[in-house]
Amino acid sequence: MRPSITTYRKAILQSVLMLAALFGCSWQEALAANECRVSPTPGINWQNCDKKLLMLNGSDLGGANLTEADFTSTDLRDSNLAGAIFEDAVLVRASLARSKAQGANFSGIEAFRTEFGGMDAPGAVFVSAELSRSNFTKANLADTDFRKADLGRSQFDGADVSGSRFSLANLARTDFRQAAFAKPVDFDRAFMFLTRIEGVDLSAATGLTQWQLDMACGDDATVLPTGLKKAASWPCKFQQE
Repeated sequence: MRPSITTYRKAILQSVLMLAALFGCSWQEALAANECRVSPTPGINWQNCDKKLLMLNGSDLGGANLTEADFTSTDLRDSNLAGAIFEDAVLVRASLARSKAQGANFSGIEAFRTEFGGMDAPGAVFVSAELSRSNFTKANLADTDFRKADLGRSQFDGADVSGSRFSLANLARTDFRQAAFAKPVDFDRAFMFLTRIEGVDLSAATGLTQWQLDMACGDDATVLPTGLKKAASWPCKFQQE
């Protein structure tokens, strides 16, 4: 005969109280430590949990509190991450490929060489995130907030960044070739050293200045806002080598 839900909850409470007594912590702290061992479920609290090197692909973590959790090299592919809070989490070399992350909060994450390819994340927030050398190929990033993010050498080719904000972001050597810019994108004070914008229609982009374009890498197919001109250095030298 299977135990009832009430019996299960009593067992959890007893284990939490035992942990609290053993380690001299509050029952809230003990409960948080105990929840780190619970399987992924919507709305779970994994704040500060160690989740490195795990196979969690296909998980449902919708609305979960994953603040400051460590997902280094963890597989989160094909998961539901909609509305999840990853603020200040570590996602170095993790994979979130093809996951659903609408409205998720990735502010301040550390995600060096992380896989976001094919992710569906309209309205997500990546403010002040460390995302250098990460892959966003073919991701849906419409209306996404990348303000002050470090995106050096990241890949956005084939991604939809319509309506997104890159103000004050580091876009050095970032690749936007074949990305979709169907709505105005904000590049106010973004650092665009060798940013790849060949063939990209930036006619509706905001915040762009001539000095940014002079550092970037475009070509004759790049379309610019009125008042700006193609740099004399285009196409960039490395394209000819």
